[in-house]
Amino acid sequence: MQKKLAVEKDYMPCPESDGDELFANGIFVFNITRMVGHILKNPDVFLPEDVSVKDLHSLRSMNESYVNAADIHRPVILAEIAPSRYNLIDGHNRVEKAHRMGIQTLKAYRLNVHQHIRFLTSRQAYKSYLEYCEQQIINSYLPFSFLLSPFSFRFITMPLPPTPEQPRFQKILCF
Repeated sequence: MQKKLAVEKDYMPCPESDGDELFANGIFVFNITRMVGHILKNPDVFLPEDVSVKDLHSLRSMNESYVNAADIHRPVILAEIAPSRYNLIDGHNRVEKAHRMGIQTLKAYRLNVHQHIRFLTSRQAYKSYLEYCEQQIINSYLPFSFLLSPFSFRFITMPLPPTPEQPRFQKILCF
């Protein structure tokens, strides 16, 4: 994800057709049907790899009929959301089924931001996603990181180089 992201003036959102599978995360909606089609048409670019079911599994409510019908032999899709950080965007039912069956690994396609951004379904989501990705790149260069729950926050004190205008320490609110 380190390559500079620039807004393409002629960016066309990925079209949606009746019956397409979509993955929504807030305003970011990906057309999974078209993404899978693209992956399958380019097997030399997208090579499935083994991923840990334990790392992908999350406790969430699932539709039992979808879990039972899931084909665990079909690779899941991971999308890069920050430098070297990937989220599951397709295959939640397959992961749940594999977890219940005690399977340790599944095959996955790992798409970087340049490979998956073209499957966003709106121009507004595209622009917002570029801004989000740029911020994640900036954050990846910070000299510290904290793992906090999404509902917690705290102040940290971070040393700064002293200057006459600025105190030696600065309080930063972390969420």
